[in-house]
Amino acid sequence: MSGEAETPDKGSRPRTGAVAFIFVTILLDMLALGVVIPILPKLIESFVDNDTANAARIFGLFGTVWALMQFLFSPVLGGLSDRFGRRPVVLLSNFGLAADYVLMALAPSLIWLLIGRVISGITSASISTAFAYIADLTPPEKRAAYFGKIGVAFGAGFILGPALGGVLGDVSPRLPFWAAAGLSLANGLYGLFILPESLPKERRAPFHWKSANPIGMLPFLRANRILAGLQLSNFFSQLAHVVLPSTFVLYASYRYGWDVRTVGLTLAIVGLCSMVVQGAAVGPIVKRLGERKALQLGLVFGAAGFFIYGAAPTGLLFCAGIPVMALWGVSGAATQALMTQQVTPDQQGQLQGATASVQSLSQMLGPFLFTLIFAFFIGDHAPFKLPGAPFLLAGALITLALAIAARTLAGKASP
Repeated sequence: MSGEAETPDKGSRPRTGAVAFIFVTILLDMLALGVVIPILPKLIESFVDNDTANAARIFGLFGTVWALMQFLFSPVLGGLSDRFGRRPVVLLSNFGLAADYVLMALAPSLIWLLIGRVISGITSASISTAFAYIADLTPPEKRAAYFGKIGVAFGAGFILGPALGGVLGDVSPRLPFWAAAGLSLANGLYGLFILPESLPKERRAPFHWKSANPIGMLPFLRANRILAGLQLSNFFSQLAHVVLPSTFVLYASYRYGWDVRTVGLTLAIVGLCSMVVQGAAVGPIVKRLGERKALQLGLVFGAAGFFIYGAAPTGLLFCAGIPVMALWGVSGAATQALMTQQVTPDQQGQLQGATASVQSLSQMLGPFLFTLIFAFFIGDHAPFKLPGAPFLLAGALITLALAIAARTLAGKASP
């Protein structure tokens, strides 16, 4: 595995239709996931006699189960895509998600709703295959820019999805699930006719169960010092990111007295800034600085953004940190590009599966870590009141990720 990966011809360009489909695939996946965000807690609440506290606990359990499925199955789907190609894995995921959302729309009980979240976690794990698809089609020096453009789909999905879900949920609590099912089905049908295969048969690798699991990923990662270091840095960076979905709403309400409308508008601004950076800034920054320096610069902005969030005494100063935080997105695309250069073409799926497992692990640990920190520092037993403690901790984690990345890449020439 060590050594530079075989790459497409540097003059080659990815097929526009194929890349567009992958963009649409991730956009619709994120849109479908976002659509159910505002309504799923309310649907759970309806099953427990409107007991909000009990519904919150169950909702947390559902989130953990979803992340666990991602953790377990991302390596499996990555390995299957290395063996059978990216196209069948991506298409089966789209059709599987469509069936899953129909199941959740019809779910007569919490058990069926939980089964739906399990299936959703498994099928959504194919997003890592979409990244492997882009790596198949792009030369190393262009991957960061393309990963950045794909990142726009994440931002757009998370902006539009909850807004659409809120509107549809006002009509019926089941309607957002039907909308998500329709989006996933349309995406699958579109890909059935448009999406070509990106991994030729001669570049495919055998599938081995011993490596297609989170534990089996360890020898794969340890075999390359740079890859192992980048994944460790990525873990702490992803762990820091979890502070936003797990504590932002509670923090903004507690410290700044924001209502739901203000929180929603702020999240929209966050998503919009992220989209601008991913779509317009990543490519030029990486081209000018190279992946190594771009990665480190992005982490510096991420740490600074979190420190601003945690220290800001007013909502206006908090908002001043949003454009700073948005530039953190440069590091993600640069990290992905650097890691893809460390493996061969028939290992891109395995790499993306390992990356998705690392991210899923952070999504399992993060909510507990940050909510407990927040609760402690606003509670009666805290040595001093520090509601921004979760964000300050996130800033420290990003600083740790920066130190690990800098040490890992020390002496490595910028491409």
